[in-house]
Amino acid sequence: MKTFLFVNPASGHHSVDRLQFVREQLRKREVVPEVFEVRTPAEIYACCSGINMEPVPPLVIVAGGDGTFNAVVNGLNPGTATLAVLPFGTSNVLAAEIGIISLADALERITVGKSRSLSVGIIELEGRTLRFVLMAGIGLDGAVVRDVWPLGKRFLRQGAYALSALKRALLWDSTRFEISSPEATVVCHTAIICNASRYGGDYVLSPDCSPFMPGLSAVCITGNSRSAYLDSALELFRNRVGASRNLTRIDSSNFEIRGVHPIQIDGDFVGYGPARITEHPDFARIIV
Repeated sequence: MKTFLFVNPASGHHSVDRLQFVREQLRKREVVPEVFEVRTPAEIYACCSGINMEPVPPLVIVAGGDGTFNAVVNGLNPGTATLAVLPFGTSNVLAAEIGIISLADALERITVGKSRSLSVGIIELEGRTLRFVLMAGIGLDGAVVRDVWPLGKRFLRQGAYALSALKRALLWDSTRFEISSPEATVVCHTAIICNASRYGGDYVLSPDCSPFMPGLSAVCITGNSRSAYLDSALELFRNRVGASRNLTRIDSSNFEIRGVHPIQIDGDFVGYGPARITEHPDFARIIV
């Protein structure tokens, strides 16, 4: 199987030594990938255009964070490759979702080669269609990601998001929007459309969701006060989101977002609503 390795030097845990370790370990396993050093989605898409032309689906290894993996998923055609992730990012939520506990563990999983089907979410907004692997955040969640200082992600890591959240708490916007599906309609202040169980790392937001199975879940914060949001956040940190009185959940595969609110997908700001969210089951195979 032909192998490609995407490396993002701007990822939160990237270092020359870590990359050298990866290349040595892959060589020991008789895997010698073609390496793409990429920093922007445009660079990733350009590399993916060539991979899409491969006659036999290759192995595509992504040494980066969730944003880098997202860009690869958006650059590849469905069914084009088997994917693998090496945790080089700030949060590495996808790696946690798979159960990867270390870089060595991720490399061993590539050696074993066990894979599962990967389902992704689809969002249509501002005339564009994008895929997401983990989640789409609308409202305050999108604003926090939008306002993160890029260099802060590199040096402060999770602290950069905490600072952005503090800024949004001081500049509080209490406006709400409507999220609608065939199953229900909810007016909320913030919503996370989950394709995975975890949010922000080890916090379990939607325990029944998995990127390896079809189905999405909208976790909606209905209260629009600072105290309502704080209550929901505390329950998330305690892994007790089911106990929050300010949360409403909708399970569906089709959502309409009505309102001009900021939106992020997989930790990167992408624009403003209104938007439509659906899913693409069996988008690719992924090493688990």
